[in-house]
Amino acid sequence: MINMAIVVLLSYIVGSIPTSILLSKWRHGFDIRTKGSGNAGGTNVFRVLGWKSGLFVMIFDAMKGVIVTTIVARLFWDPTLPFYNRTPFDDFTIIQMICGGAAIVGHIWTIFAGFKGGKGIACGAGVLIGIAPTEFAVSIGVFLAVFFAWRYVSLGSIAAAIAFPVTLLVRHNILYDEIHSYKTLIFFSIGVAVLLIYSHRKNIRRLLEGTENRVSSFSRRRKVEEPM
Repeated sequence: MINMAIVVLLSYIVGSIPTSILLSKWRHGFDIRTKGSGNAGGTNVFRVLGWKSGLFVMIFDAMKGVIVTTIVARLFWDPTLPFYNRTPFDDFTIIQMICGGAAIVGHIWTIFAGFKGGKGIACGAGVLIGIAPTEFAVSIGVFLAVFFAWRYVSLGSIAAAIAFPVTLLVRHNILYDEIHSYKTLIFFSIGVAVLLIYSHRKNIRRLLEGTENRVSSFSRRRKVEEPM
């Protein structure tokens, strides 16, 4: 169980790296959480600091998810696991999911910034790339379609989170595709979707109230000067 504790802790620490906060303090001298929406995610960086900084943060945050599922999960990997696996789930996929979940939790509740981080979408996307690239590609397509139709990043992110488990269900149960570790992935994907939707609860409230910001309405200068 020591090996398991180590990889989970490392995954949480990697996920906790507050990319947006570090970038905003280093390049601009302020905490990104004091501007715009007050969130430490890539979307707020995009709004406040522009698309180049926003893209950098989103890519870096996604890489955290890729790293924990493809590298950290293998650091102390033992094919026999530190416990006897009595489930039909694939062993290594379980380790990947545990590491990915720890990274997402670290991203949302980062230990390096008072447990107030981003919403986990970019990091979650990286986790999905490392575990199920086909379903990730579909989720990206859904995100882009929703985003360009309505110009809400939050709505696109929520739709993408839901699309992942739905794609698994359709592929396995309707198209009859053979999906490695399906019984493991379906529960994991539903859990991730629920977590990411929960992290967007304030956005959902604003969407229902009609007060959520559209990307087309963003102005770099206005957003930089906007109070929290």
